[in-house]
Amino acid sequence: MDLEQKVKTLGQAAALECDGAPLLTREARRAEFIEHSRYFVTHPQWGKIPVMRTMLTNACERNCHYCPFQAGRNFQRVWFKPEELASAFDQMQRKKLVDGLFLSNGIIGGGVKSMDRMLETVELVRRKYEYSGYVHLKIMPGAETAQIERAMRLADRLSINLEGANEQRLPLLAPKKSFAKELLPPIYWVHRQRQRLGPWVKPPSVVTQFVVGPAGETDRELLTTTGTLYRQAGLARAYYSAFSPIRGTTFENMPKTDSLREHRLYQADWLLRFYGFEIQELPFDAQGYLPADRDPKLIWAEAHLRQRPLEINRASRAELLRVPGIGPKSAEAIIAARRSGQLRDLAQLKALGAVANRAAPFVLLGGRRPEFQLALPGI
Repeated sequence: MDLEQKVKTLGQAAALECDGAPLLTREARRAEFIEHSRYFVTHPQWGKIPVMRTMLTNACERNCHYCPFQAGRNFQRVWFKPEELASAFDQMQRKKLVDGLFLSNGIIGGGVKSMDRMLETVELVRRKYEYSGYVHLKIMPGAETAQIERAMRLADRLSINLEGANEQRLPLLAPKKSFAKELLPPIYWVHRQRQRLGPWVKPPSVVTQFVVGPAGETDRELLTTTGTLYRQAGLARAYYSAFSPIRGTTFENMPKTDSLREHRLYQADWLLRFYGFEIQELPFDAQGYLPADRDPKLIWAEAHLRQRPLEINRASRAELLRVPGIGPKSAEAIIAARRSGQLRDLAQLKALGAVANRAAPFVLLGGRRPEFQLALPGI
């Protein structure tokens, strides 16, 4: 198999990993294989950048029931040598086709051996090819502490994917992986190392990913785990991947997870990360699921603000963030604008970046409820 075909095949395989929305574009595609190996991430310093997303190999000895790379499944296995992939990335980067690398891997010969090959690849990219841009590196289950420390020095972002919501759910997805021994501890270890570094050192951020649906976990279970990791382990972000069955895997006959459930999980996740909500404030039903028919923030506001609307001119930032249609940026803009005088109408809120009609049922402006058009039920 030639180099371009390997890049195409393993780029498609790595699309199952998450690092932001895989927004493929036809812009600047100078070769057909780029379509399958490039996507975009938004970096806090560098903005939107095109990233080469690939694996060293799609061969794997683990038998994760949902995974297309499951051991024993009949499909084409492909390998890169570390030098081969590092050289391919360098060529694409010099042609300005990509400006970032997201590297994952299957597990062959154990997590330690697989992690070594990934580290060797990134060492070549950094040292031999002198690339100083964005690198996202997946930490293999079972990787040693010394390997994780090397990864922290080489990468801008690390993936440590939990897959299952907790220790009880993971065996139903991945019976050869240990939640408590090989997946969860590295997240806390990296957090402790980050805290020991001086302010002049920028350590990598850490993200994780969950497979949603086939293990029977509730939304409460998923969000309880992520909420704990946001608070205690400095997790930068969790990704929720709605399960879709793949022919030839153990779970090929399992039902597909509704994408709307994934959407609600992301909405609730944002409430935990950016809006100051606690897990007990999220509107779970009696079974532990988020209602599918409405935005969880809207449900909370209907219960708490409909009869006791918030005075925009006196509300704190934390209170403003509880109002549908107001986010962190518009909350800051409202607070700044109030220094020049009272806000009295929805047009002013709209000019400050709020979705004014969405906020209107839950606020007061100068002591009065604003007039607004009733919105149709939506997401």
